[in-house]
Amino acid sequence: MRRVVVTGLGAVTPVGNDVESMWTALKNGESGIDYITKFDTDDLKVKIAGEVKNFDPTLYIEKKELRKTELFTQYAVAAATQAVKDSGIENNIEPERLGVYVGAGIGGIGTFVENTLGMDKGGARKVSPFFIPMMIGNIAAGTIAIRFNAKGVCLPVVTACATGTHSIGEAFHAIKHGYADAIITGGAEAAVTPLAVAGFSNMKALSSNDDPKTACRPFDKNRDGFIMGEGAGIMVLEEYEHAKARGAKIYAEICGYGNSCDAHHITAPDPTAEGPARAVRAAFEEAGVCDEDTIYINAHGTSTGPNDRSETKAFKLVLGEKANDISVSSTKSMTGHMLGAAGGVEGVIATLALYNGIIPPTINYNEPDEECDLDYTPNKAKERDINVSVSTSLGFGGHNACIVFRKA
Repeated sequence: MRRVVVTGLGAVTPVGNDVESMWTALKNGESGIDYITKFDTDDLKVKIAGEVKNFDPTLYIEKKELRKTELFTQYAVAAATQAVKDSGIENNIEPERLGVYVGAGIGGIGTFVENTLGMDKGGARKVSPFFIPMMIGNIAAGTIAIRFNAKGVCLPVVTACATGTHSIGEAFHAIKHGYADAIITGGAEAAVTPLAVAGFSNMKALSSNDDPKTACRPFDKNRDGFIMGEGAGIMVLEEYEHAKARGAKIYAEICGYGNSCDAHHITAPDPTAEGPARAVRAAFEEAGVCDEDTIYINAHGTSTGPNDRSETKAFKLVLGEKANDISVSSTKSMTGHMLGAAGGVEGVIATLALYNGIIPPTINYNEPDEECDLDYTPNKAKERDINVSVSTSLGFGGHNACIVFRKA
């Protein structure tokens, strides 16, 4: 089987609109969560989120195209442009061997709401002719493919909050098994809207803490729900010999992927943690993870009671006593939960942690939970010479995903 490496990274997040600024903020434990500014929150119970700030789409998309490009697609194109530039892959690959695997958990919800309200007030004539192509969840992948003339495999994944990680994992396998030589992959989301905030809030999934700087506290005993975020995380995966032949910079080798389903409940994780454990175990087995490896896990870590307990249990089921030796953190404590973009951004973060030998922290971790008793890298980043980094994601519907990177 062919080896697969990471040669390009891109990100648009609540803590920075490029990889360098995002990574600097995460290392410093800086939170991008604050009061919502995009719309009036007077009628909403939850008034905070991880919004992308000072984003200029004209750096990546022509101004005349913006009115027909949904925000989640704008984020995706921006992060993909960064990743492709970073990799140097453009014009160095046959178009039919370049693919795009970029998904969104929700897609164009802002466009959907805007056009629904328009039709309700003014009839069908108020519905934009761009409504459908802006709204559909595959349009980010299609737009990226058009931008970079990627005529190969193209698969937009939709698995809720596991979307980004599944996208990267499926892209890895597609290259490993010979269906492409390089794939632009990750996730994007722009769902910080009144409807989405109300929906998640009314199902009791969001934190009721109204202090933006302390509301998201993964693995802490007093956690009470997640904070919505938005953005995009994209990486370029490439077949190793192809990358080596053109002298590409290699951040890491991706060498394991696991995919499973709880088949338990539409939103709640299975308390036995057997589902995520199967995904982690499969990824570890494919990657050949062993007792001698020094491991960092960028956990899904949503700051909800059931998720954080289930993930902790899953890591213990797979690693046994070695679970006490690994480093874990949830960078959602700083970015919020970016839904379909989360796995894409966290895959980028896991790669950077491995490349730089720095574990980003879980901030707002103040009171340990007896059921969450691993090393969650509380409040401050730390240097550690790791040779394996992992990113895990869990999505509504019971979807579980895990990807494993090794030092190149």
